[in-house]
Amino acid sequence: MIIVIDYDAGNTANVLRALAAIGAEARLSANPKEILAADGLILPGVGAFRTAMQELQKRDLIGPIQEAVSGGKPFLGICLGMQLLLEVGLENGQTSGLGFIPGVCRRIPDRAGLPVPHMGWNDLQIQQPSALTNRLQGEAVYFVHSYYTDVPEEYLDVTADYGLPIPAMIHRGSVFGCQFHPEKSGAVGLGILEKFKEYVYENTTRY
Repeated sequence: MIIVIDYDAGNTANVLRALAAIGAEARLSANPKEILAADGLILPGVGAFRTAMQELQKRDLIGPIQEAVSGGKPFLGICLGMQLLLEVGLENGQTSGLGFIPGVCRRIPDRAGLPVPHMGWNDLQIQQPSALTNRLQGEAVYFVHSYYTDVPEEYLDVTADYGLPIPAMIHRGSVFGCQFHPEKSGAVGLGILEKFKEYVYENTTRY
């Protein structure tokens, strides 16, 4: 079972529809016991870094999420959910993130002709392979965000050009992030979720 974490900051309905489309057994939950018992976890997100971390704290979900990840449970953060994987976010002041991947979430700098938020379809450029990157070179996916994940190169898998190389996919161990919305990115996005599903069940004894 894949649990989509419910904290009132995610595009959860579309994520669940996309998971259903690829035949993944999934449900929405904010129950710490279900999070710890899940085979894999997805943290979607739309909104602000600080507000999202406050919502996770309010629901007493930060501890269970960190415990699950420390035990090697596969984890995918989407959009804001990817940003929350980092140590620190600078949106509306400095806020501690989940701390799974070193780095800082910063605002996209203003560039002539490139409005912020970064919104629309952009091509992907693979920087290093991961379990989720096969056949993604040059494929287009859908972004909506004003902040980006400034991470060391060793955690940077895929970028998209938006006046600077925007980190599009990152990972460390069994923790993965997609800055774009795979659930809104057509067949390419469904393929990424399919790869995550396969990764989840390759890494659980309950498959």
